[in-house]
Amino acid sequence: MALWVAVLCIMVMALSQVHPSHAQNSQQDFLNAHNAARAQVNVPDIVWDNAVAAYAQNYANSRIGDCNLVHSNSNGTYGENLAKGSGSFTGVAAVNLWVAEKPNYDYNSNSCVGGQQCLHYTQVIWKNSVKLGCARVQCTNGWWFVTCNYSPPGNYVGQRPY
Repeated sequence: MALWVAVLCIMVMALSQVHPSHAQNSQQDFLNAHNAARAQVNVPDIVWDNAVAAYAQNYANSRIGDCNLVHSNSNGTYGENLAKGSGSFTGVAAVNLWVAEKPNYDYNSNSCVGGQQCLHYTQVIWKNSVKLGCARVQCTNGWWFVTCNYSPPGNYVGQRPY
């Protein structure tokens, strides 16, 4: 797990330096990035939910001091994807990192392949997750912390995302 977090952080740093951002942090930007991935697998659009977004914002605010990629404790209320990056790291860049796991997911076996991570991707496209809330904060170390929460949560063992 620690190795995956380190690899993710390196990918985030590389991507945030290569692709300078424009806005890409609005509710609509988060929705567009999610719904583009969902459309590729014929999953209905996810919609913004202010209660889910408030949860995401409160949790993001609690990470400002350390920017650590530690999941919140929603007691199963929400699914959650986390990312952090430096420079001009945007919310859309975070969603794109999660969606970039798509090649690691094999639908037929309903599993991640080659020991690679794919559960961020499957949460993005989880058909029964119909509400989204995301937040982005700048941490005291200058990095950006992004969280998206999903209701209801996805990634149930033994179930396919769509």
